[in-house]
Amino acid sequence: MKIRTLIVDDMSLARERLKHALAEDAEIEVVGEAANGREAVGAIWSLTPDLVFLDVQMPQMDGFEVVEEIGVERMPAVVFVTAFDEFALRAFEVNALDYLLKPFEEERLAKTVERVKRQLIHGERGSLEQKLLKLLDEVPERNEYVKRIPVKTAQYTVLVVVEDIDWVGGAGNYLELHCGKEVYLIRERIHQLEQKLNPRQFVRIHRSVIVNIDRIKTLHPMFNSDYMIILNNGVKLNVSRTYHEKLLAVISK
Repeated sequence: MKIRTLIVDDMSLARERLKHALAEDAEIEVVGEAANGREAVGAIWSLTPDLVFLDVQMPQMDGFEVVEEIGVERMPAVVFVTAFDEFALRAFEVNALDYLLKPFEEERLAKTVERVKRQLIHGERGSLEQKLLKLLDEVPERNEYVKRIPVKTAQYTVLVVVEDIDWVGGAGNYLELHCGKEVYLIRERIHQLEQKLNPRQFVRIHRSVIVNIDRIKTLHPMFNSDYMIILNNGVKLNVSRTYHEKLLAVISK
């Protein structure tokens, strides 16, 4: 029997790429697609797939809310497709639920499919349910991103409103918060701040730079698959190859 598979992602190109890659596997049958969490819930109820490739970040309902709406005990086997933060990735790994990190390689997809097949064939349903429940308990609370960042000075503490930040840059053991003409210095690692910021608004474009996508004016391709972005205030920032596909995925949503 073929594994009836549902693809859920709010990006049509991402769904098409995944569907094309899965078409190479004779044991996989893609029975439907969904472009958001609400559509995903309806498709799971109506199509009863064996397997769901489920995007984590989507409008209306995110991937975790889809699982909660369906119920863990009624949820098909799940492969999360994500550009989520490091904490969530550790949770996926610890709980042995597979995931694809955008942008995924076809070799990684093939390993994921083989792993899912083994789980389905050996009937590890009870075990998977317990792992999924544990995962839902461990992932960060959605929509609880910081709104203000306290910045201490010699005389007082400034409360920097997160939405006022244009971009963040590394400066040794500190980070610079660039807000218009003002620059505030905080002592924090960039990956720690990245986890506190809404990934739909703030995207890491370099190992030492995070940008507010609402401030991006233009995006320019450079050599070696790198990009340069120009902000509304004229600031130019380089986007490294490691991060440019993630940036493109977020700004196209």
